[in-house]
Amino acid sequence: MTIPVFYTISDNYTPYAAVSIQSLIDHVSPEKDYTITLLVQTISEEHKKSLENLSTANVHVNIFHIDDDMVKPIHNSEENYLRGQFFTMSIFYRLFIPDLFPQYDKAVYLDADTIINTDIAEMYEIDVADNMFASCPDLSIRYMPLLQEYIKKCQGIFPAEKYINNGVILFNMKAFRDKHFVDKFYYLLNKYHFDNVDPDQAYMNEICEDKIYHLPKEWDAMPNENLPEFENPKIVHYNLFFKPWHFADVQYGEYFWKVAKNTEFYDELKQQLADFTDADRQRARDDLEKMAKKVKKIEQEQYTWAKVKEFDDVKI
Repeated sequence: MTIPVFYTISDNYTPYAAVSIQSLIDHVSPEKDYTITLLVQTISEEHKKSLENLSTANVHVNIFHIDDDMVKPIHNSEENYLRGQFFTMSIFYRLFIPDLFPQYDKAVYLDADTIINTDIAEMYEIDVADNMFASCPDLSIRYMPLLQEYIKKCQGIFPAEKYINNGVILFNMKAFRDKHFVDKFYYLLNKYHFDNVDPDQAYMNEICEDKIYHLPKEWDAMPNENLPEFENPKIVHYNLFFKPWHFADVQYGEYFWKVAKNTEFYDELKQQLADFTDADRQRARDDLEKMAKKVKKIEQEQYTWAKVKEFDDVKI
């Protein structure tokens, strides 16, 4: 038996994915077998080899190319912009993992900006019962009134604290397939064109709202200036704008650099940090204000999740 782990990346995210995968490899059990699959649309041959070369005797790293037809219904339009600022198709790939890999009834998904500090088998072995998936509540929004407002008024999820972050997922793959998640996703995407600040995450929260197992917070520890660091986080997730290759003083940053120094991308990542100016860092923080404006705009839309849930059976 193998423990399947998935990442979804664009080519430029290869260095961060490599560090995440290395952190995972550093903690695996020699008595277990692991298969890591990275879903991409395009990737350079150099980056492909770099990732595949991370493989060990019991960790097998593979590249899987997403069929363009599968994501064709997802348009590069403002409603699908991440954080209301730019379009990236790779965030949607995770929604198709259960259908693309029917040989697995269970699997782990990780964002590329994560560091794993324990054997990922520990997460894989959690019993999610009949829930669609397991994830942690999104602590990056806990002290951000504008996003709390978005979850309540636009998403219609109460309390807002139950809203999950889907950067770390334990999929009940069989339940996703049995409940035809992808069909529901396509239906809602094409019928309502929901405007979201977190498109992929919104669809998972909404379609699966009452079938989500909440993991302990240590499985998705995120930098948050309003919270002290968790002791011994199992997974660190550099969510939103707080990347250690941009901010030298970011919470949990030491976990990233401890692993990064043992990868071929260390010098490149250090250079990225050096090249990221104070003006760049200020622009990153200003992006939060742009999100605020986006939330106000979404509240006025004809169709929001909160409005549609009053008359359409969008839940599973």
